[in-house]
Amino acid sequence: MALPVNIKELIHGNSVEWERLEFKKGWNPEEIVHTMCAFANDINNWGGGYIVIGIDEKDGMPIFPPQGIEQNQLDKIQKDTLNLAHQISPNYFPKIQPYNYDGKNIVVLWCYAGDHRVYTAPSTQGKKSQRHPYIRIGSSSIIAKGSNLDRLNELTARIPFDDRVNQNATIRDFDLGLIREYLYEVKSDLFEESLKMGFEDLCRAMNIAKGPDEFLMPVNVGLLFFSKQPEKFFSRPWIELVWHQDESGRKFKEYYFKGPLHIQLRDTLSFIKSHFIGEQVIKHSDRAEAERFFNFPYEAIEEVLVNAVYHKSYEKGSPIEVQVWPDKIEFLSFPGPIPPVNAKMLSTEHRIVAREYRNRRIGDFLKELDLTEGRGTGFPTIYKVMKRNASPEPIFKTDEQNVYFLAVLLKRVEEITDDKINEKLDDKLGVKLGVKLGVNEDKILSLINKDNNITIVDLSRRIGISTTAIENNIKKLKTRGLLERVGADKSGYWRIKDVKFI
Repeated sequence: MALPVNIKELIHGNSVEWERLEFKKGWNPEEIVHTMCAFANDINNWGGGYIVIGIDEKDGMPIFPPQGIEQNQLDKIQKDTLNLAHQISPNYFPKIQPYNYDGKNIVVLWCYAGDHRVYTAPSTQGKKSQRHPYIRIGSSSIIAKGSNLDRLNELTARIPFDDRVNQNATIRDFDLGLIREYLYEVKSDLFEESLKMGFEDLCRAMNIAKGPDEFLMPVNVGLLFFSKQPEKFFSRPWIELVWHQDESGRKFKEYYFKGPLHIQLRDTLSFIKSHFIGEQVIKHSDRAEAERFFNFPYEAIEEVLVNAVYHKSYEKGSPIEVQVWPDKIEFLSFPGPIPPVNAKMLSTEHRIVAREYRNRRIGDFLKELDLTEGRGTGFPTIYKVMKRNASPEPIFKTDEQNVYFLAVLLKRVEEITDDKINEKLDDKLGVKLGVKLGVNEDKILSLINKDNNITIVDLSRRIGISTTAIENNIKKLKTRGLLERVGADKSGYWRIKDVKFI
């Protein structure tokens, strides 16, 4: 039975991190059982990992073309893997699937995180071998000792919420269409197989249901991604967006984005992109190339929101809150980061890698859908794209108890003094238009000339007069035939007419 991942993307480390991949040139039972045990213990709550047999490695990276496995060895390796799994205690069995990759046979073991930590395995294949708990440190499987063993023992019976069985739902609450859409999008071989297999078998293959045949129950991550209304099973698992029309906080519009996690995430990002992101072009007299930048770089917004969806608690009833202000966008989620990450680290370090993850399965689905690059990449990416756009540095906050996590992206604004505004107007607009304008009309036209997507609120803030005064001046400019609005109020832009008045 195929696995619910794209094997090519998996082998090249695009859908999971390298630390969660183990490559073996051939069958090595001792090393393989240690790695299976380590992935089952999942000390970092990463979601287990994969063992690829038939591909050699060097320094943890696969060597291509693959070595491959002889056809007559495939059945034997699968049977030996099941026998090897019996050596792990408590009972644990990975999912096994042979594939043909680049004309060579390989076997992939999906060693998902177990529900009954601590798992142990024999140190050797001899009869008198001692048993040890193995864990994954970097790309190595080692015996858990000292503080690592203490930490592993602390995780006993602590299954992350997204990987727990939900007693208030049944597998009939899954939507087959959503499941198959996901498999098709990620190009999983399981998509074709799903046409011929039973629904229960499909849920087991994707590890979104657990339990015996007579009592197969859905897992929370499955309901979050593959039920049409996750809010039936979780308290407020959606994204709330508040659009503040001015800085007073009294004039605003609210929007709610619901549904499966990846759909509400994409819908929110699409809404933000179409309503709040604009490109500004500045022409310079001393060079031919114009300067281009965005008020908010989309990549930074995407990283922050994906991070919120990934790391928030779905066990507690708090939605993700997005507050869009004229000069910033705030993203608030609950609770805050897992220790040792704290307020000081958030304010001083540009790269933060969590030791433990609140949701071990959600991240895998987001990564398969290309909505996130991987663990530990979010903060560096946000800082990088904000710097590249010449935007102010992002702000990340939490309190002493890590109750909340707040990310703030500040708008990049090209500040223009009154002298520059009037100079710009005299040099280009005043002569071209041939009209005498009031001071505020001058400033409005000059700012629009620099950014034809500028909003009423931004004009008000930049010039220092009320939005009502801005609207009155714009009305006068329209009446005199100097300015027009092209397109809709939200998605359109300003155009200064090239006319002559006496």
